[in-house]
Amino acid sequence: MDPLKQLISDDPSHSHLMELLASLCQGAIAVDQDANIVWLSDAYRELMGLDANQPVVGEPVTSILPTSYMPRVVKSGKPTFVDLMQINGRWCVVTRLPLRNADNEILGAVGFVFYDDLDSIQPLFDKFARLRRKFEHEKLLRPSKYALADLIGESEQMRQLRRQAERAAQLDTTILLLGETGTGKELLAQGIHQASPRRQGPFVGINMAALPESLVEAELFGTAPGAYTGAGQRGRTGKVQLADGGTLFLDEIAEMPLAMQAKLLRVLQEREVEALGSNRLEKVDVRVIAATAKDMRQLVDKGEFRADLYYRLNVLPITLPPLRQRSSDIPQLSEHILRQIQHETQLPPLVLSASALQWLQQYAWPGNVRELRNRLERACVMAEGEQIEAADLGAQDDLPTPLPEQNSRPASLKNRQQKASCEAIFEAIDACHGNKTLAAKQLGIGRATLYEQLKKCQN
Repeated sequence: MDPLKQLISDDPSHSHLMELLASLCQGAIAVDQDANIVWLSDAYRELMGLDANQPVVGEPVTSILPTSYMPRVVKSGKPTFVDLMQINGRWCVVTRLPLRNADNEILGAVGFVFYDDLDSIQPLFDKFARLRRKFEHEKLLRPSKYALADLIGESEQMRQLRRQAERAAQLDTTILLLGETGTGKELLAQGIHQASPRRQGPFVGINMAALPESLVEAELFGTAPGAYTGAGQRGRTGKVQLADGGTLFLDEIAEMPLAMQAKLLRVLQEREVEALGSNRLEKVDVRVIAATAKDMRQLVDKGEFRADLYYRLNVLPITLPPLRQRSSDIPQLSEHILRQIQHETQLPPLVLSASALQWLQQYAWPGNVRELRNRLERACVMAEGEQIEAADLGAQDDLPTPLPEQNSRPASLKNRQQKASCEAIFEAIDACHGNKTLAAKQLGIGRATLYEQLKKCQN
């Protein structure tokens, strides 16, 4: 029997103590070291709308409270005081405390609902909201910007993606997001964070491809005071430490230098980080979400990415579908993006003509949703009437690739190679935000060659 459950059931004085504590609040719950319920007060059961005969003892607390912080309290050994939590549609003020034995070992945790009438303490929450806005403005607190509801689309692929994301949000494990550039991997990462028990913690994102190799260690893991010439006397806090208690999003993880991969592996396995120039290990409580558009298995086979880190990141892989595979979502996506653009720019409202919408649904979208937004922004500027036409979207520059007919002759090898080359070029230009010089460098060709290939793609 679990030590905490045995303690409560065998010692009447402890049971009486739990009942006494429950009488002082509007609900109480106790969980063991595995975050399974060992005791639940009648008031808490009533607050949750549970049947009096429904068995809950022995069940994971997340089975009846999916967003519960109790597993975090058990794991970290840290209490959470005066927190807000929604229970059965009602906002409540809750406090959670870890329970330890005489040897300071974690036995479990207990949670109390102290208040479920928030109107009379609204001034307190108004003050809290003002302080939160101040911290956000000063970049001391980093809230996530998006929620899972911001994943637009009702195609089967998007419905499945949302279901996967909702389940993943409740599991405090490492996630690897896979998908082409522009499919919305950062949006999904923020949505998972917002739906998880870590949502009150910070969301810290970093793009590995945007960091010079010489700065990766300092940016990720921080620096000790005086670690190198020019370093500040107070040192530097790394992104891993900033994400403590929340989520660390590592975009373009395939670009991480091999030398740094071992340090990240230690963070994932041991929950410890060592700052540059320091000989002291610091404990961190962070959930890592990584993302890449590359074939990680292929990189491992080539020796360009550590196999042990790949397997540690690939605990829960989620693949985002490319836009060309969910063209039925394009009308809804376009309408949503147009509303955003018009709100940001104060331009007159515009709608898509039938020909423009048809072109959008036939185009191959190498840049996915990011490219869709860029084209719609362009169209809002170029449109001269009340409707956006196909020409405003750049249709004359990029003809859509029609789907092959069932009885059509297969494309020649040369045509297939040309099509693959064009897709790679457009993807590189989009990834480099239109900078063709940088795109050419990324593709390993000269700028003149890039322009020559672009002409072929547009013919």
